[in-house]
Amino acid sequence: MELTAFLPVLVQILLAAGLALVIVGASHLFGQRSRGSAIKNSAYECGIPSDGRFHTRFSVKFYVTAMLFILFDVEVLFLIPLVFVYQDFLAQGISILLPILFFIGLLGVGLLYEIRKGALDWER
Repeated sequence: MELTAFLPVLVQILLAAGLALVIVGASHLFGQRSRGSAIKNSAYECGIPSDGRFHTRFSVKFYVTAMLFILFDVEVLFLIPLVFVYQDFLAQGISILLPILFFIGLLGVGLLYEIRKGALDWER
């Protein structure tokens, strides 16, 4: 195989690396934390200097709900490959319906457990 076949890949890698360097360099030159710029380092709220904290604190409840959402989202993603291979398994005479239903049932039991424990209750 000739090395000229890899020339487009090399050009794309060089362009991506060059663009990354330009973006990082521009961020350091013109960014909020650039040297000698007291105006850029101050907070701006419609022309009025801010009095309090810049970032409000989130409740732990927010993070718990976010983690539960990600957990269930990833678990549902495990169903996607089963959908794609379901007909192939049926063609070979293998039924995977019961394992799929067991997995969905397990997700439902987990959700009911979280609801009963009050993990999704915002008022608590």
